[in-house]
Amino acid sequence: MEKVMTAVDAVNRVKRGSTVMIGGFLGVGAPQQLLAVLAKQMINELTIICCAADYPHNGVGRLISAGLVKRAILSHSGTNLEIEARAAAGEIEVEFIPQGTLAERIRAAGMGLGGILVTAGLGTAIEKGKRTIEVDGNSFLLEKPLKADVALIKAARGDHAGNLVYHGAARNFNPLMATAADLVIAEVAELVPVGEINPDQVMTPAIFVDIIVQTTGIEGGIK
Repeated sequence: MEKVMTAVDAVNRVKRGSTVMIGGFLGVGAPQQLLAVLAKQMINELTIICCAADYPHNGVGRLISAGLVKRAILSHSGTNLEIEARAAAGEIEVEFIPQGTLAERIRAAGMGLGGILVTAGLGTAIEKGKRTIEVDGNSFLLEKPLKADVALIKAARGDHAGNLVYHGAARNFNPLMATAADLVIAEVAELVPVGEINPDQVMTPAIFVDIIVQTTGIEGGIK
């Protein structure tokens, strides 16, 4: 099955009200072209799962500034005053999760686990409404897996089958999110034929990737 398609065709698979995981941190390693097209298509009522709110009109901030997000699950928002203003106005529901816990909850979904046990958040507002479990005399919070309808991720290199390679900070959430969504759309800077990527370098195997979009370098993504 051919996985390569245009950004517009790929984004049209995202439905109103979807839960969408988005890779990157403060715009680094974020699928900027896919996010620009998603904002342009005005697909709204989204729940987003991401590491940070990035900046207004950059990264996931594009969706927030366009008023397309109803709920954000993240660990950092301090660089985006837009989300803070919208949250204060009741326009966006925001759930903060410690960054390590966020990563592990996504990993848990990808591995088919029923949850993870953590100490981060004990005795704080994060503990509210969550189950506490005792193990060997120590208390832990049970954190459930985080899964999404769609994952929008960014890779430095990919082949036509969907094998992906990441560089630098893009390795943080992108590989995890590729395992934890029903539909995975990967934006790649370089698209190569199958066989050109050394199997030892593959960080996300093709089996996890449904759609591949090559970056055009054009803001807004017209292809």
